Amino acid sequence: MHIDQLFSQLDEQRHAQGDNTPATLTVSRDWAQGRTLFGGLSASLAYRAIENQLASPRMLRSFNTSFIGPIYPEQPFTIEAEILREGRNATQAVARIIQDGNTAVMCQAAFGVARPSKIAVQDRRKHNMMAPAKANFIPQIPKVTPKFLRHMDLAKCDGGWPFTGRKSHHVGGWMRFKKAPTKLTDAHLIALIDAWPPTILQMLKWPAPASTMSWNVEFIHPHRPMNPDNWFAYQASTRQAADGYGHTEADIYDSYGELVAISRQVVTVFD
Repeated sequence: MHIDQLFSQLDEQRHAQGDNTPATLTVSRDWAQGRTLFGGLSASLAYRAIENQLASPRMLRSFNTSFIGPIYPEQPFTIEAEILREGRNATQAVARIIQDGNTAVMCQAAFGVARPSKIAVQDRRKHNMMAPAKANFIPQIPKVTPKFLRHMDLAKCDGGWPFTGRKSHHVGGWMRFKKAPTKLTDAHLIALIDAWPPTILQMLKWPAPASTMSWNVEFIHPHRPMNPDNWFAYQASTRQAADGYGHTEADIYDSYGELVAISRQVVTVFD
C-alpha cells in the first residue's frame, strides 16, 4: 500500500465526519519494522491527522514524536488529533495513536507563519555528496531487512552498514520514495527522514534490539519547490552514546543543496 493511499484514507474520514472524531486505520505488514509499524510512517500519519484539524494551512516548524509502544500491523488503531491553540502567528497541536486501548505514539506539532525580520542567518554547511543514479542499500533479506524499506530508495555514500563492527558512528547518503508521491508534503518528509537506521548500529558486530525513544524534526522552508522524484541528502552523526542510549543529529538537504530539516533522536539499544 502506497503512503498516499493511507493519507487519502485519513482525508476521506475527516471529510465524512466533519469534526474531530478519531480516525481509524489498518496498515498492511509491508510497512512493518520488526513487530511494529515503521516509526516514520506512524509519525507521518499522526501529523496528517493534525493537518486535517487546521482551519487553514500553516508552516510546520517543529514536530516532536515519542514512541511509547508498538503498533501492530494488520490490526486497527485510532488517531486522535487536537489543536491546543491557534493564534495569529503560532499554532500548537497534539496527536496520539491508540491501539487496543494503549497509547503507542504521542506527537506535538508547532506551526508558525513567516514574518518580516531584520535577523537573517544562512546555513553555510554543505554535504558534498554526488546524487546517485540508483539506490544502493541493503537488499531485502527475509527476517533481517525491515519490510518498510521496500517503499524507499536509499543510497549510502558514507558510514557503515548496521552490525558490521565499524568504529565510525556517522552515516551519509540519499533518499527518496521508490514510487514518488503525487505531491511531496511535510508528512511525506517525516516518513522519509526516519528511513535510515540509527548511526550507532554500525558499531555493533551482531544484531541487537534497538528503537527510537523520542524524535524531533525542525523544518526549514526553502523557496524553491521540491520535486517528488528528487533525491534528498541525509547526513547523520552521533553526538554521544552511553548506558544503552544514543543521541544523534542529522541534516537533510533538498536536491538544490538547501537545508530543509534538522533531525534529532534518542535511540535505545539493548546490546
